[in-house]
Amino acid sequence: MSSDIEEVSKLQAALRVKGGSRSELNSTLSSGPPMMNTTDDDDSSSSGSRKRLRKGIYIDNTEESEDHAHADEHQNSEVPDGNQGSVLSKSYRLMKNFRKLESSYFLTRRRPIKPTGRTLIGHSPVSSYGRRSIALTERSSVSNLSSKERYNDHRPSGWINTFLEGFCKYLYFSKLKVKADLKQGDLLNSSNLVCSLSFDRDGKFFATAGVNKKIKVFEYSSILNEDRDIHYPVVEMASRSKLSSICWNGYIESQIASSNFEGVVQVWDVTRSQIFTEMKEHERYVWSVDFSVADPTMLASGSDDGSVKLWNINQGGSVGTIKTKANVCCVQFPLDSGHSLAFGSADHRIYYYDLRNLKMPLCTLVGHNKTVSYIKFIDSTTLVSASTDNTLKLWDLSTCTSRVLDCPLQSFTGHLNVKNFVGLSVCDGYIATGSETNEVFVYHKSLPMPALSFKFNNTDPLSRNEVDDRAQFISSVCCRGQSSTLVAANSMGNIKLLEMV
Repeated sequence: MSSDIEEVSKLQAALRVKGGSRSELNSTLSSGPPMMNTTDDDDSSSSGSRKRLRKGIYIDNTEESEDHAHADEHQNSEVPDGNQGSVLSKSYRLMKNFRKLESSYFLTRRRPIKPTGRTLIGHSPVSSYGRRSIALTERSSVSNLSSKERYNDHRPSGWINTFLEGFCKYLYFSKLKVKADLKQGDLLNSSNLVCSLSFDRDGKFFATAGVNKKIKVFEYSSILNEDRDIHYPVVEMASRSKLSSICWNGYIESQIASSNFEGVVQVWDVTRSQIFTEMKEHERYVWSVDFSVADPTMLASGSDDGSVKLWNINQGGSVGTIKTKANVCCVQFPLDSGHSLAFGSADHRIYYYDLRNLKMPLCTLVGHNKTVSYIKFIDSTTLVSASTDNTLKLWDLSTCTSRVLDCPLQSFTGHLNVKNFVGLSVCDGYIATGSETNEVFVYHKSLPMPALSFKFNNTDPLSRNEVDDRAQFISSVCCRGQSSTLVAANSMGNIKLLEMV
């Protein structure tokens, strides 16, 4: 430890010599990293939250629950406004998570420089398609951190830079603040569970879908700026069945793909409020759909029938099928390739395929203990997965030198998720997920504990009376591109626009 402190001191001294009365490192530690850019391109691959009726062993999280209780007391207690409140919040967070921080510190110190391994698949540069800025602005991506580690391999301070960078980003934001509440006009409908949320390419509109069999499109700025008793969608499209997932096309702005409980995949023309094309090859529930960023005509879907279907939206039938032995719960294309795909399964595993060879996966990711409910790519080779085993896990596909990868870079714990699908979204290294405690949690990929959390109030959206929220959970989350804003919904149909501040 003392040698590490000496290294930090040397870094401070070296930075002072370079110029300026204030050390760059001190500035970073006191004020955090530069503000994330606010490009409005959307993550666009938000899968919905679906309640699963599988039986399983409830994981005892007594210690975590006690921590949450203390956290709620602290969060609800009055703290001074402004910088002092922010400092107190961050200090409390550090003390509460000191053991995890200490463990992460020593783990980072011991971790060798990761070999690049064999290249799983060649990724072509992203062309002028929507969502391109997600790939280009992911400044804090794990791959970038890895390259810094390799660059600094000959210097003892290389790993310290990596640790401090992640540590500063973990502390940069103090809380999740409500920017707006979405007040819908159909609150008399008891089936308001929102299963999926998705922003369009530019972040101007977002769509909701769920068990009310409707896709609703709202204008972001009007929700944010207009104080109305009820917010009406600018577009509303009705489906024959309950909807499980939606995904906005990152290039063709007028297209939204959806999946439903009847096993039907549909592509909608939003400008005309009608179906553009419909695919009916799945035999059971379809839980997830995703458009390729690199090829906007390519669509993937995953179903309870144990298959992943690949579709070209300009053709009638599927152009490829991957058969598995378990339910497929989530599908995701990498950000810069239309030739590869990852999907999560009820067999607790994640499979990564080269779509030019569907016979066997390039890599199988093993580490979760229960159903893998979501996966999201942070960059072309790094993805995060969510499971009903109470964890999120971070994976680096570039380290998969064999067919199996069983060593995640990080395991994130702090939220509660044992039976429901609670949502997952990523933006600029931050990972948002829901919890069965009716809370939204935000992690930073560098550290295993939550950076921020926000608890939905236990208010009935119609009567505005307080209700027992023990059975309520967050059902979907979606980041607004690479900004610090996200939208979240819970199982009662409450929808909030939140901002990390």
